[in-house]
Amino acid sequence: MATFKQACFRQNNYNQVNFTRTPALKKNPQLKGIVNKVATMSPKKPNSAVRHVAKVTLTNMLRVTARLPGIGYLCSKYNRVLVQGGRANDLPGVGYTLVRGVYDFSPVIFKRKRRSIYGTGRPDGFTKFVKRSLRVTK
Repeated sequence: MATFKQACFRQNNYNQVNFTRTPALKKNPQLKGIVNKVATMSPKKPNSAVRHVAKVTLTNMLRVTARLPGIGYLCSKYNRVLVQGGRANDLPGVGYTLVRGVYDFSPVIFKRKRRSIYGTGRPDGFTKFVKRSLRVTK
């Protein structure tokens, strides 16, 4: 006999009621947490790398394992961090991501593209938009 989840995929009349991929967030988009441990993991086959992860206790007293995105970080034990959903495909058991540049978690420095994801502000003179009062007319 098919499991409930298998039946949901096979037929449209089964609905997964209250199904969530991030149950620890309790339907919140993000939650604050305290870092308990920062460690490294190796991914599943066929990938090969050293991925950085953190064990985090959320404000609702649940513990999760979250990945540290980006290159280089300043994050240690007892730092406050913001946790959001988003799993690492090649890390088993890691279903959450930490947000860079919020609370005690450092932003990625010298980032020029996709800055909002990594908590980096706009560098000086790095914009195509010019205020109307400063435009040079031809």
